[in-house]
Amino acid sequence: MASLRMGRAWGVGVALLLAGSAALAEPNEATPATRAAQQQVTATLPLGDRADVEDAQRGLIAPLPNGVIAGTSGAAPVWDLKPYEFLKAGQPADTVNPSLWRQAQLNLNNGLFKVAERVYQLRGFDIANITIVEGDSGLIVTDATLTTQSAKAALDLYYQHRPKKPVLALIYTHSHADHFGGAGGLISEADAASGKVKVIAPEGFMEHAVAENVIAGNAMSRRAQFQFGTSLPVGERGQVDAGLGKALANGKLSLIAPNDVIKQPYETRVIDGVEIEFHLVPGSEAPAEMISYYPQFKVLNMAEDTTHNMHNLYTIRGAAIRDGRLWSKYIGEALDRYGDRTEVVIAQHHWPVWGRERVAAYLKKQRDLYKFIHDQSVRLLNHGLTATEIAERLKLPPTLANEFSTRGYYGSLSHNAKAVYQFYLAGTTLIRPISIRCRVLRRRKRRSTIWAARPPCCSGPAMIIRPGNIAGWRRSPASWCLPIPATRKHGRSAPMRWNSSAIRRKRRPGATPICSPRRSCAKAFRKPQRPPTPPMPSCSRAFRSIWRLISWPCGSTPPRPRASISWSTGPSPSRSRLL
Repeated sequence: MASLRMGRAWGVGVALLLAGSAALAEPNEATPATRAAQQQVTATLPLGDRADVEDAQRGLIAPLPNGVIAGTSGAAPVWDLKPYEFLKAGQPADTVNPSLWRQAQLNLNNGLFKVAERVYQLRGFDIANITIVEGDSGLIVTDATLTTQSAKAALDLYYQHRPKKPVLALIYTHSHADHFGGAGGLISEADAASGKVKVIAPEGFMEHAVAENVIAGNAMSRRAQFQFGTSLPVGERGQVDAGLGKALANGKLSLIAPNDVIKQPYETRVIDGVEIEFHLVPGSEAPAEMISYYPQFKVLNMAEDTTHNMHNLYTIRGAAIRDGRLWSKYIGEALDRYGDRTEVVIAQHHWPVWGRERVAAYLKKQRDLYKFIHDQSVRLLNHGLTATEIAERLKLPPTLANEFSTRGYYGSLSHNAKAVYQFYLAGTTLIRPISIRCRVLRRRKRRSTIWAARPPCCSGPAMIIRPGNIAGWRRSPASWCLPIPATRKHGRSAPMRWNSSAIRRKRRPGATPICSPRRSCAKAFRKPQRPPTPPMPSCSRAFRSIWRLISWPCGSTPPRPRASISWSTGPSPSRSRLL
């Protein structure tokens, strides 16, 4: 029987997969509603601003040859930018948001770029960047992209145009694979083990790198395929961009353990004649992360704490939830400490920003973005809203919404709002200690039915939905699904007070509350009162018990209520049960 069930499950899964593949093979044209939405974006945003275009192309020395990184032994290319040639069209396609189209064009810039004197970046070889600082006798490399092939191709391009100095130090900014996976293409494990090459990382790097990318690596890899759309065909109706970069490279990953760890919140090191101030920012974009400042070149490297888009506080591929409050705090500290002496701010994704005033404005926008998401989500959850309701209600102010560097190309406002809710209230979001659920049935011909738990401050049923739409109430049915405290007699779980704001919500036509909002919650622990029983004929005790069951008023409680009372408009009282 078990094998039969498994076979059926596999059959259904294969059928769905084939159906999905067939659907992907023939993408649809943009609908009129989609075109109207794209036109609205075009009219709202300053798409003619070319400041980012100039910054993304500034300092280009040489592009990636042919836009391709070849695979080994005739295998498929590790990295190929040729399919993205469609982005060179002047006007965005109807199927792509004009703002995303602009971001995808900016991420198409690739090659070796000069940022400042002795500071270079290799961008467009993978989703992440490689930063190289030329020391007195060697190279100080920051991050290594995702694969060894991408890292080696980037270093080879650098050596074609700059002196071939050895790599003396490799710095990991944080514990995500797209920043350390290509280390094997830059240095060897033997050089790191012997100390010939310094491998510097923030405290806790190895612990979190293994926890996120090895222990849960298989699951995260599967989820990353959905997040980055790796199975989608590249094109205007398929995969267009990944927000932080074009896509993920296909190749070999490596992990070379650090031999030098930054432990203090602020540490200054001199490496090959270059002074570097390290600032630990744990719990921001990664559990172990640090930014760095180069006073000699007036360059601030913000790692991945500031990028040219809204980042995610919770990534769909799976990772520890980020603290938006800490994230904003770290950006503010960097602005206060380095802002007045920084001429260029770079990151390990996207392009730099030049000019002291522009740097300060950019950092302020990024700081305010994560602070706004955190504070407003916390405000709404304290008002009793659920994660879904917060995500639907929260909107960015115009000062942030109309800024390209704060738009949701990678993260989204709705997901980030839910992440803040889960960060503080994960127990009530993921785990329900009492098995009480709301269940919304399919609409019937003339009415809708909801099964819900009764609030303890009311003796009547929880809610009646008259013929009409459930959306007539401002709060979703899930907001009524709060754990109901049991009576002391039965000794269930710890009591919880009913959120009376859920009862006081303004009604709309089509819904009528039965419970009174003025009833005191002091009756929460009293035994629920039963409605009067119908008259019974004088007969045997067994017959009277059967009479109670079959003649109990429709919509009332069963004869022996336990911790809560349920109600439905179904034709039979036996269907009025909690899940």
